[in-house]
Amino acid sequence: MANQIVHFEITGTDPARLQAYYRGLFGWSFELGDTVSGKVSEPGRYGFVDAGVAGLNGGVGGGASLRAKVLFYVGVDDVEAALGRAEELGGQRVFGPEGVPGKLVVGQFTDPEGNLIGVAGAQ
Repeated sequence: MANQIVHFEITGTDPARLQAYYRGLFGWSFELGDTVSGKVSEPGRYGFVDAGVAGLNGGVGGGASLRAKVLFYVGVDDVEAALGRAEELGGQRVFGPEGVPGKLVVGQFTDPEGNLIGVAGAQ
């Protein structure tokens, strides 16, 4: 199912505070773990949210060295190809592809207006 939104992230400088906030606001529970890239969240501070709870797979994380943001990831067949196409159309690659090919690979880019978007796939 390429080109559908597959994941969301809410990150900031204090992941535990954000997780407590969204736990209190929406009743979300979190499974703490690591993301595929330290550019997304500091190790052990990323809280995965189950789609059955939030309606879509997602996570809340970050760390002191990371900026606050909300973004979504679009599922693609080939992360490198999607990032390359984003650049061809006037966007800018932020990072990627990073991850474990065959399992989960991610990347991020900004569109021509500077909005941050993620792409995710198996390669």
